[in-house]
Amino acid sequence: MSREFGTVGVIGLGTMGAGIVEVFAREGLQVVGVEPSEEALERGRGHLQHSTDRAVKRGKLSADDQAALIGRVTFTTSMEELATADLVIEAVPERLDLKQEVFASLDKICKPDAILATNTSSLSVTEISVATSRPSTVIGMHFFNPAPVLKLVEVVRTVVTDQEVVEDIRDLAERLGKVPVVIGDKAGFIANSLLFGYLNHAVSMYESRYASREDIDAAMRLGCGYPMGPLALLDLIGLDTAYEILDTMYRQSRDRLHAPAPILKQMVTAGLRGRKTGRGFYTYEAPDSPAVVDDGLTPVPGDRASVSRGVRTVGVVGSGTMATGIVEVLAKAGYDVLYVTRGEEKVARVRAALERSLQKAVLRGKLEEADRDAALARVRGSARLDDLADCDLVIEAVVEELSVKQALFATLDEICRPGAVLATTTSSLPVIDLAAATSRPGDVVGMHFFNPAAVMQLVEVVRTVSTSDEVVGIARAVCEKSGKHAVECGDRAGFIVNALLFPYLNDAVKMLQAHYATVEDIDSAMVVGCGYPLGPFDLLDVVGLDVAHAIQRELYLEFREPGFAPAPLLEQLVTAGYLGRKTGRGFRDYSG
Repeated sequence: MSREFGTVGVIGLGTMGAGIVEVFAREGLQVVGVEPSEEALERGRGHLQHSTDRAVKRGKLSADDQAALIGRVTFTTSMEELATADLVIEAVPERLDLKQEVFASLDKICKPDAILATNTSSLSVTEISVATSRPSTVIGMHFFNPAPVLKLVEVVRTVVTDQEVVEDIRDLAERLGKVPVVIGDKAGFIANSLLFGYLNHAVSMYESRYASREDIDAAMRLGCGYPMGPLALLDLIGLDTAYEILDTMYRQSRDRLHAPAPILKQMVTAGLRGRKTGRGFYTYEAPDSPAVVDDGLTPVPGDRASVSRGVRTVGVVGSGTMATGIVEVLAKAGYDVLYVTRGEEKVARVRAALERSLQKAVLRGKLEEADRDAALARVRGSARLDDLADCDLVIEAVVEELSVKQALFATLDEICRPGAVLATTTSSLPVIDLAAATSRPGDVVGMHFFNPAAVMQLVEVVRTVSTSDEVVGIARAVCEKSGKHAVECGDRAGFIVNALLFPYLNDAVKMLQAHYATVEDIDSAMVVGCGYPLGPFDLLDVVGLDVAHAIQRELYLEFREPGFAPAPLLEQLVTAGYLGRKTGRGFRDYSG
């Protein structure tokens, strides 16, 4: 039978602590909130007032319920008032010495059967617990910010935490309407361990000037459906907090991927700590403001006026889903499109798929019939590459095999008129290898559309060491006219999105392989805790484990980073033929 919790104590009433107070008070529990000074106590009271005022304004809480909620909270500067609490949660700053000091005091004050919990996001719960004479009743209860809104709670057991204590806290989290995941005491737990490796990688990408802050953030929002880009998220979290979490994780794991990027420490030292100071990767209207202001640091894309070569006719080579989607996008944007496939049968198949897709858009009210007819009138198909001779831009969307693409580019170089731009939609191959197959490497560019091309807004425009500024400008202009958001990057394995996404997915596989958490708990942590549209294993099963393995292998071979080596478990599943949804089994079984 679950333990009854009547009174809960919370030590530390910053944004997180005050949010935890609100969570418990909403459920009808008596809460004692503790801060060391009257000034800090008033700030904590203000956090609670402000948060509940917002809930009342949005109609999620009545004024009477707000008054009752606040009435259940006792604010005090005396830890002695926690003597009768059934559970005490510590939410003070992320410093081990400070947390140990708090727990040593609680050990003396609290009744023997009280559960002592820490809200730490990265420190060792075990190291905190040994500051007491009762480590078996100490547990991690990691809420996510903002605590009243986010549902995930990581319940962190140490090797000596009583199983009854674990079950009581898990049941309590469910009673609070949260989604608990029970895990062991490892730096970063689930969510931060996976999230901060990805964030740190994004910082390194920015630090090396591979892509701009805006393009890195837009790529992950539009390419992966993430609620925020990594650099904007770091500004929200606080760069000082992020540095401390990464440093703690690195000291425990010695994983180079968690070694804080040098620029993080430099920014923290300079006082650029994110939104709370008004400046981090971005500049904000004022400290604590979410409004980004122009700071003159945004790179200006190539001047469109310098683009002397206009694009009127576009050729698309390929007959798959991606090629068909690109044809649709370009035709709707007003370009004359010639698509080339191998054989007349495929020409007819692409035309039929295009007609179906455009008709579906009409039925859904997203396209007028006249616009559908106009788009179809601008498209013609051919089975002859020679027909591309007069195109201003040719985009290849054939199979992802280097030899096939190189042969195609060599042929296009002979066929296409001088000045025509040749683009590739490759997601993983080096664009320069294709450019080198031509006599015009300056006219070759990457235009990586995302699937389905008609729906996804993002296009990665990939510049090689040879690509001219004008050609990059042409590619961006075509994206703009087609209603796509272009992000610009260099010719490196994975470009922006895959280079940031797949190491994160690989880390999730390693976590599963280490038996740290289950598929379900890891997926829940990232969906519920971080707001991702899919958990890593759901996403891997959709993408295909063979595809994921191939991309991860490319990243490893290019960067020679040991942490990028494909996880052995991923390799084993691919060898066994468990490739995800397409084969009926991957990390989950779809055969039923």
